[in-house]
Amino acid sequence: MTGSGELADMNLDRRSVIIGSLAAGATAHPLIGCAVANTPPSDATKLHVMGMIHSNHRTSETYSLSVLEAAIRKAAPDVILTEIPPDRVDQAIQSFEATGIVNEPRTRVFPEYTDVVFPLSEEMEFRIVGTAGWTRAIADNRRMALERIQSDPARAREWAEHRAAQRVYSASVAGRGDDPLFIHTYEFDQLVESSRMPYQRFFDADLGPGGWTQINNAHTDLINGALDTISGQGKSALVTFGSAHKYKILRSVEHREDIELLNTRDLFV
Repeated sequence: MTGSGELADMNLDRRSVIIGSLAAGATAHPLIGCAVANTPPSDATKLHVMGMIHSNHRTSETYSLSVLEAAIRKAAPDVILTEIPPDRVDQAIQSFEATGIVNEPRTRVFPEYTDVVFPLSEEMEFRIVGTAGWTRAIADNRRMALERIQSDPARAREWAEHRAAQRVYSASVAGRGDDPLFIHTYEFDQLVESSRMPYQRFFDADLGPGGWTQINNAHTDLINGALDTISGQGKSALVTFGSAHKYKILRSVEHREDIELLNTRDLFV
């Protein structure tokens, strides 16, 4: 799993300001928008992109479900764009409205939705939108392809490089991988992207729609399509996806002139 290519120094500087992330070792918030050439229009969509840690929200103290809930309340979104497929979100909503429990199988694995977003929807006036490109077929095909690659002696070097990158990532984020103040930095995004490079380079062709490039393109196409539907209305939107996808999502929206990209870190301080 990785993002594509290397970033030029000028793009690193610009993104660190636009996204409101911190460079490695920095402690102060950069100023949002200071290096942006064009001021967003007054009717721009106010957008936060928030990285989730899925089941770890249940056990983390620094990024617990209650911490997540407080951050969403602070964001006060009109729309939440979720890691739920569009063809499953209606079932999830209907089951919650009928029983108070989310029974849709894919949604049920994400406590950020079952325990926070759906319950909050009863008192906060936001709309829940499905924007995940995932399907069961994609997941099954990806799992089988990875099993074949892992057991293929001819691919041993590629698999070892992929696993080594994952170990470097784990060591780099140890002790802070569940800290939302770290997750919502450019340093974190760089570490994620570097860790996914072998996965993307070696396995994209094997995994097809489930490869890191294509699945993220599917996610970001749906996210940007949803943002198109509220463009120019001055609404507030919140994207909630696994933290590893965050840099891809940010990259897909950073040049949109109808978006004011806000500093998600501010929601946790």
